[in-house]
Amino acid sequence: MKFNSYQKRAIGVMAFAGILVMYIETMVVPSPPVMVKDFHTDYDMLSWVITAYLISGTVSSIIFGKLADIYGKKKMFLIVSGVYALAIIFGGFANSLDVFIAIRAVQGVGMAMFPLAFSLIRDEFTPDTIAVAQGVVGGTVAGGASLGLVLGAYISQNYGWQFDYHTAIPVALALFILAARVLRESEYRANVKIDWLGTFTLITSVTLLLIALSQGQYWGWQSNAVISLIAISIALLFIFIIVEMNAKEPLIDLKLLSSRNIFLINVISIFASSGQFFLYYTIPPLLEDPSPVGFGESIVTAGLTNLPASLLAMVTAPFAGLLTQKKGPRFTLLVGIFLQIIAFIALYFNRGDAFAITEDSSILGLSMPFAMVGIINILVRETPEDKVGVSTGMNQFFRNFGSTIAPAIAGVIEVSYQQGVVLGLIPGNGSIPYIPMIQYFPSNESFSYIYIIGIIFLLITLAFTLALKNINFKAKEVN
Repeated sequence: MKFNSYQKRAIGVMAFAGILVMYIETMVVPSPPVMVKDFHTDYDMLSWVITAYLISGTVSSIIFGKLADIYGKKKMFLIVSGVYALAIIFGGFANSLDVFIAIRAVQGVGMAMFPLAFSLIRDEFTPDTIAVAQGVVGGTVAGGASLGLVLGAYISQNYGWQFDYHTAIPVALALFILAARVLRESEYRANVKIDWLGTFTLITSVTLLLIALSQGQYWGWQSNAVISLIAISIALLFIFIIVEMNAKEPLIDLKLLSSRNIFLINVISIFASSGQFFLYYTIPPLLEDPSPVGFGESIVTAGLTNLPASLLAMVTAPFAGLLTQKKGPRFTLLVGIFLQIIAFIALYFNRGDAFAITEDSSILGLSMPFAMVGIINILVRETPEDKVGVSTGMNQFFRNFGSTIAPAIAGVIEVSYQQGVVLGLIPGNGSIPYIPMIQYFPSNESFSYIYIIGIIFLLITLAFTLALKNINFKAKEVN
């Protein structure tokens, strides 16, 4: 297995894209308290910053995946990276929450770069190099996230969140230029038309569902708004299925899901993504919340705590590709799932200090490339060449869906099990000289329950993975 000159450059560009997108998406993670003040709003309204990005990213992944199959993957990659660069340029100049939410919605289009990159690898790389290439690109997810948590937190803490965007402008423009100069256009085309009715029903269904899942903890899960949104979303999903089954040229060929491996790998993506995000949403509070519920670490220190995990993910990503080449993607995926289960068990029993959490999160970092490489290699190898774009876009939708389930469940548990912490004293009057200032944070018990649910999710993932048929890369057969 050896990469030629073009393949090395192409992997570099796509790895650069992965690092950039994940860096930018995590660089503002520490900034919500400041944004609440800058935009004169509350956390309920600010949550739309994430919701808008998720909706746009999920919808864009499917649509641009389909367009890539029709018009060319490089063309769509350039359009997506160009739109993304524009969002970065204007992001730091937002002067109101409404404007910033709109910019974040445009920025969400960048999420489509991941399925487009994996599709380009499938088309332009030889069978003996695909697995390692997918591993290298997949490993950049953790690297970019780590860079965002550390460097982004430093910039935000010292110069303001706006400068996170300003400093990313030349990098985003560089990605567009490099992609235009380096990447080759794929020769595969699907001679079909856009299914506009299917597109409309799917976009509306996905949008309503993601709004309900992301806003449920603020509006109330039993509120009329959330229940109505979920009900309408399900109804539109059934309409979408009927439309696609009768369409001559459907947006998503539902026959893809009749393939055992493609169906199972998309279900696995939901649970595996949820499992990862249970950890993402609990480790920062554990580190940053005040004692005795947390360790009172700074934002930058919290980012540095996760740095070993990201470095491990980047270093081991090529090895995950090599393992896939030798043992098949199902074996690689099983390794990733077992490591994730170990990470959850470790966090359940071993989270007494920041160093212990670093150890636990490092196991998670080690698991990520194995899980991602296994999933994406099964998907692209099982999908017909003229449908790889829409298939990877569809998988991005399932992974995004899983990533919204985790914070929704974790949010409910964290609100249900809280512990009061005395943050200071204010002068009282009369017989009470001082009045304690008490703020409530997620309790240690809440994290234990979240990790138990995470283990359950991963055990379900394990069961579905064992039901997969493995792929023998050398023989190009399904075993």
